[in-house]
Amino acid sequence: MRPVVPVPPPTAAGARARAVAELLRSRLDDPSRASTELPRRLAAAHDASPYLFEPQAVVRAASAAEVGALMAGAREAGVPLTLRGGGTSLAGQAGGAGVLVDVRTDWRHAEVLDDGRRIRLQPGLTIRQANARLARYRRRLGPDPASEAACTVGGMVANNSSGMTCGTTDNAYRTMESLRFVLPSGTVVDSGARDADDRLRAHEPELHAGLLRLRDRVRSTPGSRATIERLFAMKNTMGYGLNSLLDHSTPVEMLAHLMIGSEGTLGFVAEAVFRTVEIHDHAATGLLILPGLTDATDALPALLAAGARTAELLDAAALRVSQRDPGASPALRGLTVTGHAALLVEFAEDSAEQLAATLADARPVLDRLRAVTGTELTRDPRERANLWHLRKGLYTAVAGARPPGTTALLEDVAVPMPRLTGTCDGLIRLFDRHGYPDAVIFGHARDGNLHFMLTQSFDTAAEIDRYARFTDDMVDLVLAEGGTLKAEHGTGRAMAPFVRRQYGDELYDVMRELKRLCDPSGLLNPGVLLNDDPTVHLRQLKAVPTVDPELDACVECGYCEPVCPTADVTTTPRQRIVLQRQIALATAAGDEERRRELTADYEYAAVDSCAADSLCVTACPVGIDTGSAMKRLRAERHTPRAQRTARTAARHWQAAVTGVRVGLTAAHAVPTPVTRAATKAIRGLGATELVPLWSDDMPRAGASRPTPRSAPDARAVFFAACVGSLFAPEEGSSGGSAAAFLRLCELADVPLVVPTGTAGLCCGTPWQSKGYPAGHREMAERTLAALWVASDEGRLPVVCDASSCTHGLTQLTAALAEEDQARYGALRFVDSVTFTAEHLLPALPQPRRLGSLALHPTCSTVHLGGIDDLRAVAGAVADTVTVPDSWGCCAFAGDRGLLHPEVTAGATAAQAAEINQRDHDAYASCNRTCEMGMSRATGQPYRHVLEVLVEAVEPPA
Repeated sequence: MRPVVPVPPPTAAGARARAVAELLRSRLDDPSRASTELPRRLAAAHDASPYLFEPQAVVRAASAAEVGALMAGAREAGVPLTLRGGGTSLAGQAGGAGVLVDVRTDWRHAEVLDDGRRIRLQPGLTIRQANARLARYRRRLGPDPASEAACTVGGMVANNSSGMTCGTTDNAYRTMESLRFVLPSGTVVDSGARDADDRLRAHEPELHAGLLRLRDRVRSTPGSRATIERLFAMKNTMGYGLNSLLDHSTPVEMLAHLMIGSEGTLGFVAEAVFRTVEIHDHAATGLLILPGLTDATDALPALLAAGARTAELLDAAALRVSQRDPGASPALRGLTVTGHAALLVEFAEDSAEQLAATLADARPVLDRLRAVTGTELTRDPRERANLWHLRKGLYTAVAGARPPGTTALLEDVAVPMPRLTGTCDGLIRLFDRHGYPDAVIFGHARDGNLHFMLTQSFDTAAEIDRYARFTDDMVDLVLAEGGTLKAEHGTGRAMAPFVRRQYGDELYDVMRELKRLCDPSGLLNPGVLLNDDPTVHLRQLKAVPTVDPELDACVECGYCEPVCPTADVTTTPRQRIVLQRQIALATAAGDEERRRELTADYEYAAVDSCAADSLCVTACPVGIDTGSAMKRLRAERHTPRAQRTARTAARHWQAAVTGVRVGLTAAHAVPTPVTRAATKAIRGLGATELVPLWSDDMPRAGASRPTPRSAPDARAVFFAACVGSLFAPEEGSSGGSAAAFLRLCELADVPLVVPTGTAGLCCGTPWQSKGYPAGHREMAERTLAALWVASDEGRLPVVCDASSCTHGLTQLTAALAEEDQARYGALRFVDSVTFTAEHLLPALPQPRRLGSLALHPTCSTVHLGGIDDLRAVAGAVADTVTVPDSWGCCAFAGDRGLLHPEVTAGATAAQAAEINQRDHDAYASCNRTCEMGMSRATGQPYRHVLEVLVEAVEPPA
């Protein structure tokens, strides 16, 4: 028998943080992956739940062996251990006051098996990233949670995730084939091995025997069997998945399935193999708005019988929120919502013919509905995406509009289908009784699964008491309806006090015994899922101080983190925001030492290292642009003198560019070690934000910008980016992106205007990104005035040859005084790639084909909506165009990659490794500095895609 060494509660932990850290470091191959620094601990502590614990240490584990060693180290130190993935959990299961172990960063491997019918996954990939690997096989994972962009495979397993379409048949539990997991003892179990059960018996005899006892105990107790069968006929993530004891017979299979939904309390899942499901390529979707909840719920059986694969419920409050969405239809926006409810239904099949037949059969059912805005279904992908955006964005849309300083709470329950209407009505009465007028109900109606959301302040005892009384009444309601208190989101701390009540004493004791068998020391995530403290759901509630009107809407959901290029290096957008909140809390508490430590770290970890690419705003459901906020913080710390200097540079930009070009030429004439030493010394004097560290791959100076030209029948104005004159292109005969674009226009017989004076003009991005608003406005006024004249007051589009500069041009008017902004509203800015796809490709000679091309879309291309155009141009010259599955922003961000090369190295590591798995005939992007970043990361010559194209269409010499 293993010795049982109980882990004390966090408040009684027997080791100081520094000693704990040293012990943990001794268990890692790289000791630097363990930290007790206050900013790192607080940044990692926050998740999407209303709870907050301050961990004693944060550790990045890189292997199953390390996780086992960390478990042993934490047990020896007397501190609990919590496993952390994407931090999207809503019930408080992703945080703890002991050791917080990051099992996301180094756990992103995927292996597609059997032509996509199965997939082997590590826990750090998001659901969306995993599905990206499967998309080419027309397959996907069964679970489809709304948080799929950010929730990880590990979280999907830990919470038994399901979603909108998978029901109880395609959730994590049902589609899991095998797991490889680490028990708190350090034993590694691979349930897919042929002798897995024998190994479990040999290494963990007490656990093996105990599982058999629990299986027989449950199966021999009719009441227990009936309760399990009733609860797991619905979606149910309350407590442990005791259905495993009925569904499986061998201890290893029971244990593997018990790991699913165990919320990190029984072990660590290091790898999982899942069976996948087909993607139905043809679908029709519609929002059916009905007079009331009863009409909606009564319509469900017939719709499902007619073949609807999805039916999502929205109550009247949810509809009112949806009306504010820019993608809402005119019919929805124009509706006066009173007691209405809606069903978002979708029919999907493998072929257009099958879909047409299904819809024809369903039409009589649809026609019988009392739908107030009709029963039309759409097959248009864009319209369907808008409808799903309404539903998927409900949680964060409501949360983002909540009063500042309050917390967004989202609970989910499930009841038998016949009880759905009564449960909805009961919840609405509870909202009225307890004073939640803005609460909304939505959910997966086909499964009897309801989500309800309310906003709550935890600032006073009276507010906490109100929440407690509402929760007690809600528990009474759902259990009286024969439901489960948690359907999808996991038990966590939010519902842990009510597990005994839902299951009864006997099954609660079975769960307690299961926890004791697997984790006799109580090491893993104590207090989560099982907790005898009736008020645990009212403790450790998160304070949400106001810090910035641009950031206060943040719900700490973490959706921004997978797209952030600095996530693995410094901080993420969520962490940048929560650290501001922590600074505000320290300031309010008068804790000057804590405030100083957090503020000093914030300068680099949050502000300076931010790529400011604003991809975060594309992922944030409430539209927060953390990159923009970081640029504003840069501006606030600049002195008036620095602002004046930046404005002077804008006024004399031609001379500044010439100076940089001369400097690059001179630097290349000096031996590299000398230049590197000189730049290192200057940076050591505090110029890290001005002087780059010289490297061997620093480009030479580029060519001068194109000379002016005019054409009476011009079809566009060409504004060549100054970055092309700063940095010469990689190898090739094109002469750079500007020369390539001009030559392509000549070959396609498309005349252009090149304005005079462009050598002193710029898109303004250098001033905007560095936080110099005066210089940005100066450049905006000069550049827009010149382009207004050159474009014949907006008649001609303005084309730019660098995607980030095109994006910068679109933002120039925002730098002007409000009264001047309207003047330039007619200006249209188009990236050269989009212009080429739309106007040049059809008129160009047939390109000579390449076998394969590795393509790096830029973050600016995403913002411009030009991804399809970039792929089209690349596809015109290459038979195979490869965008890595791990694609992301390269974080070069103008000069960030030169000033902070470690940021770009971290951002590009995964995609560079993926690209270099094979050779390609060409490597392309659409922005010079991004090409520099990818060349540095891969060792391959990245060029502008138009340079590749022009060489492919040029007549042979």
